[in-house]
Amino acid sequence: MGMVQAPSEPGQRTADELVAEFDQERPARKLSPAVSGAVSAVCAVLSVFVLYAIFFPVAKGGQYYLTLFLAATLPLIFLTHRGTVRVPAWALPWRRGDAAKDTDEGAKGAGGAVRRDDPGWLDWMLAACALAVCLYPLLEFDAFIERRQLPTSLDVAMGIAMIVLVLEACRRTTGWVLPAFCTAFLLYAYYGGLLPYQWSLAHGGFDIDAIAAHFFMSTDGVYGVPLNVAATYIVLFTIFGAVLDISGAGKFFIDLSFAAFRGSRSAPGRTVTAAGFLLGTVSGSGTATAVSLGSVAWPVLRRAGYSKEAGGGVLAAAGIGAILSPPTLGAAAFIIAEYLKTSYLTVLLYALVPTLLYYLGILLAVEIDARKHHARPVVDDEATSAWRLLGRFGYHFLSLFMIIGFMAMGLPPFRAVVYATALQFLLSFLDPRHRMTPRRLYTALAEGSRSVLPVVATCAAAGIIVAVVTQTGLGLNLASVIVDAAGLFGDNATVELVVTVIFAALAVSVLGLAVPVTASFIISAVIIAPALLSLGVSTPEAYMFIFYYAVLSEVSPPTALAAAAAAAITGGNPMRTMVATWKYSLPAFLVPFAFVLTDNGSQLLGTGSLTGVLWTTAVSALAVAALAAATGGRLLGPAGPAERALCVVAALCLLYLEPAAITAGLIALALALGMRLVRRRQHSPAPHTAGHGLQAEAVTEGQLPS
Repeated sequence: MGMVQAPSEPGQRTADELVAEFDQERPARKLSPAVSGAVSAVCAVLSVFVLYAIFFPVAKGGQYYLTLFLAATLPLIFLTHRGTVRVPAWALPWRRGDAAKDTDEGAKGAGGAVRRDDPGWLDWMLAACALAVCLYPLLEFDAFIERRQLPTSLDVAMGIAMIVLVLEACRRTTGWVLPAFCTAFLLYAYYGGLLPYQWSLAHGGFDIDAIAAHFFMSTDGVYGVPLNVAATYIVLFTIFGAVLDISGAGKFFIDLSFAAFRGSRSAPGRTVTAAGFLLGTVSGSGTATAVSLGSVAWPVLRRAGYSKEAGGGVLAAAGIGAILSPPTLGAAAFIIAEYLKTSYLTVLLYALVPTLLYYLGILLAVEIDARKHHARPVVDDEATSAWRLLGRFGYHFLSLFMIIGFMAMGLPPFRAVVYATALQFLLSFLDPRHRMTPRRLYTALAEGSRSVLPVVATCAAAGIIVAVVTQTGLGLNLASVIVDAAGLFGDNATVELVVTVIFAALAVSVLGLAVPVTASFIISAVIIAPALLSLGVSTPEAYMFIFYYAVLSEVSPPTALAAAAAAAITGGNPMRTMVATWKYSLPAFLVPFAFVLTDNGSQLLGTGSLTGVLWTTAVSALAVAALAAATGGRLLGPAGPAERALCVVAALCLLYLEPAAITAGLIALALALGMRLVRRRQHSPAPHTAGHGLQAEAVTEGQLPS
């Protein structure tokens, strides 16, 4: 979803193609009208059923509802996602000469006919098998539930079939990595009993019957928390996002951002940052937001004087910030609420201060780069004023605010988003160009459920890992291994906690390079979180720490999917774009350490007194400013290596949020400022050149002003 515009240059890939390439979801098929229409019809009916179930829950309980939901979605995955990988011409060195031709002609075959990618006989057979396996528990549902401890041979066979189908669906939507993880966990469950008993990871071992039954028949497997979140929260937000998009909210958010910041050299960067935040409420994906925004904003950044890499860095950082920020956050935030047994509004409050610090870091970096790269203001005389846009289309904000308002009134988030969706539907009639006609409403309902299909595959596959962890006790065993490894660096409790947190950050980051954000969070929550909890970190702090690092994997080299997608839009060097993105998003990598290492840091999640939240936020903001000065190389002017090093020390000390560390950080920052003031006085221009201060400063940076 989101505002996706076609590229203007022949042979350039569309934004949709770039999202499919760089997002951690494999591209869906280009179906023929008949098959696509049938799939859309099923998806629209599913959306209606999901909305109906919010107000009239299924009488037989949550597992019965999840069974119906999976029966509707799992077969569709085999019809909408191909089983084999098609490598485009542009990706093959020996065929790159044909890339433009392939892109220009699209999917045309001989004679100019459009070449479709409809499912084959194997896909239809897998879809039929998935439908049969998913509906099997409904034949005798009560008896099926009662047989959990003593499954029949048919139950086990169906459980094995479900595992195979879920792994194949996950492979089709996300690639081989997550299914490989799931397979490794299954092998561990089966062969773990053969490990030496003195090993920490050894367990009693489980046979095929026990593994299949636990995954298929209990609420810890396929019908566990991950699928429940997808079926009760995420699908409702994808429907809401589709209604927002089709009713014109996405276009309004971008237009408003461009109208709000005009006339200064830092305005283009500010515009991209604001538009990324707003557009993320529609797309729900960091990579999709970066690509959708880039197709519109990159020409503006280029005219302002941004290099390809710097422009791509701003786009990627703004896009990933959207799923770190209220009011929607990412899919993993709903899982946090379920694991913590708390309201989604509470999770939004946890994310509020870290979000402010993240965007403060981006804005400071934008201001520094505008001076460093001598960006030029880009003024469009024909652009509508921001106030006029707000007056005409500002109602698009109402549905977003109402989600928060409804939850503050005590409504559960799934009802809040349904009411907000209904409100957005009614508000659409204020704009004749985007009013929700029956056809548009049908499209929104169909796209809402269709967008959740890859998430369903990921959550169902993650259920395998959760089932194995709960069945074998792997989470606690691995936690003890991590803590013991950290203990090798010293007996001091603080050192042990610091090393454990670093291990956890590295583990989540590496895992996030290979699997989607949602799966990365689920796996880390059941395996890595117990290690943090064992050292006194509170549950909200541990889960939010993991959440941030799971999301930040999209901007972490060497893969950095959001940065790679942005580089494809700008034409910049991918690795340099990743480094630029890392610079812009650096506060998000360090702030999570602040709220797990000390008791004071927990106040950054809003869990302490108002005074405590305010002073920790202020100190952390100062640390973010020091980081921006260090990475951008400016501190009241060009900063030298010594000043930048002192700024790094200041930022790290300030983020520790303990009195002694804060004092040391303030001293380091004061020294850096003092050195810069002394150096500036030594290099100040003579009186007769005082009127040329900007040129003198530009020369010291080795550049001339624009």
